[in-house]
Amino acid sequence: MEDVVTVGLDGSAESLAAARWAAREADRRRLTLRLLHAWIMLAAASNGVPAERDQNYWAERIVHDAAKELHRRHPELPIVEELVAEDASRALFDAATHSRMLVLGSRGLRAIESFFLGDISLYVTARAEQPVVLVRAAAGTAAGDGEPAPAAGRTRVVVGLSLHEPCERLLEFAFDTAAGRDVPVYAVHGTSLPVAAYAPWGVDPDVADEYRQGAQKQLSETLRPWRERFPGVQVTGTVVLESAARALLRAAGNAELLAVGRRLHRPPVAPHLGPVAHAAVHHAMCPVAVVPHD
Repeated sequence: MEDVVTVGLDGSAESLAAARWAAREADRRRLTLRLLHAWIMLAAASNGVPAERDQNYWAERIVHDAAKELHRRHPELPIVEELVAEDASRALFDAATHSRMLVLGSRGLRAIESFFLGDISLYVTARAEQPVVLVRAAAGTAAGDGEPAPAAGRTRVVVGLSLHEPCERLLEFAFDTAAGRDVPVYAVHGTSLPVAAYAPWGVDPDVADEYRQGAQKQLSETLRPWRERFPGVQVTGTVVLESAARALLRAAGNAELLAVGRRLHRPPVAPHLGPVAHAAVHHAMCPVAVVPHD
């Protein structure tokens, strides 16, 4: 793995917003930023060809213009430009394998649009073995003017935790990100009540409270080593008795970043992206990091 943050560029406002977010993150982490544009029709470089006859002109301009602007914003940040003659899905998947994280633009802020993440982004997010961060552009921006959705009032990293599977890589990513930004971690475990909590007249409050306390204790134990490892990061863990996806989306309303996990080894007939991660990448307004884990 290389010490780089790779961002996929396609000339859209969303990909430029992703590049600006990735540049700030690479700067914080003291990593190199790689600007990647993949176009299967990319031709071999040729000198002396006029721009109007150079079929690579627009591909090169997408990367060069972004690099020039990001150099102005982050003069000390190492930036690498890369154009590859390859299918975008495959190129981004390969880049993710060799990067600390891959950053992609994500389309759609309105409810009807939020179902359309984009085939390429969804393919890579569901299969990459390194974290993939999806960044939305601010509402109303056009290509060439993509800023990340504003983070005003967002003051924490939210991480969704399952208490029934390993989550070390997910927690490491969340705590490392929070430490670099000097913001708290808000860990959320959403779970539905067991059948035993229901009585003929509704939910038995004593059973529900006992179930919540047991899950809260387990969550505290899960977070304890990470509190010790990152003593400067304020941590809050909460158990919410509702669906994990709904609990996370509500908590992400004032998050700088929402981090969710994705199991690397899922049953063959299961979707590559679980229901919680699927809901997060389609509906959360803040950047969403999908972190694969065992």
